This record gives sequence, structure tokens and C-alpha cells, in this order.
Amino acid sequence: MIFLKRTNSKNEDFIKLVRELDADLAIRDGDDHSFYDQFNKIDSIKFSVVAYNEENQAIGCGAIKQYEPNVMEVKRMFVPLNLRGKGIAREVLKELESWAMELGNKKCILETGIKQPEAISLYKKCGYKFIDNYGQYAGVENSVCFGKLLRKE
Repeated sequence: MIFLKRTNSKNEDFIKLVRELDADLAIRDGDDHSFYDQFNKIDSIKFSVVAYNEENQAIGCGAIKQYEPNVMEVKRMFVPLNLRGKGIAREVLKELESWAMELGNKKCILETGIKQPEAISLYKKCGYKFIDNYGQYAGVENSVCFGKLLRKE
């Protein structure tokens, strides 16, 4: 059973998971890590979700931030390697999308790296479609961007 908690970037469990994410990305991104890292600061994220297991252990996270009117950007999605494949990220993403709609948004966008095939697979399975690289990711070869129109289910 997965329990989801809506919170913000001050949540200690969210901070801990993001540290694990950053350590993983530092390895995957290699020389490109400092470029991506500058866009992934969490000090002012108002909308984050932490997933917990039945023992109240944090097992996944994600966040959204306003990108432009009616559009939220999905950020900081992470599930530890040993817990992947159990539907945790999918549940976190669904909760973030619901929250984005409640806040009046019509679309979610996101960026991930080509060196993150499990993330790419997740977003495709969850209905995200490739879009042109946006903002700071425009023209960046190692970035892949996705978008999804949000609908009430």
C-alpha cells in the first residue's frame, strides 16, 4: 500500500529523496550535471508529493511548479532503484497531475535526460507525448521534453 502526502520543499523526506536523486543524476549526467543542476533547486517549491509505505518510510517523490499560466512543470521525480517497478512513480505523478488541475492548470510539461530510460518509459506509459525542448532545454541534445493535456478522469 502506498500513501501520498502533499507537502512542499521544506519536507525532510522530500529533501532526503532529492539528495538521492541528485547523487544518481551526477553519475548519469557526468559532465552535463552542473548545467542541469542549476535548474533543479528545491528551495522554493510549493507543491511536492512524497510517497510512503506502510512502515511510514519515504519511498518516492515528485513536485510541480508553475511554468506559465495554465502550465505546470513536473520536477524532481524519484524512486530509489531498489523500489522501482512497483507503481510508486506512477502514483506520485497522478497525484501531481490532480493537484495541478485543482490549481486550475490545463497542461503539464517536463524535461528528462536521454540517459534516464526508465523515466522516459514512465512518462510515455502515463500519456505524455514528446514536445519540442522548451526554455533552457531548447537545443540541448541530452534533454527530452514531454507534455500532457490534463483531463478529469
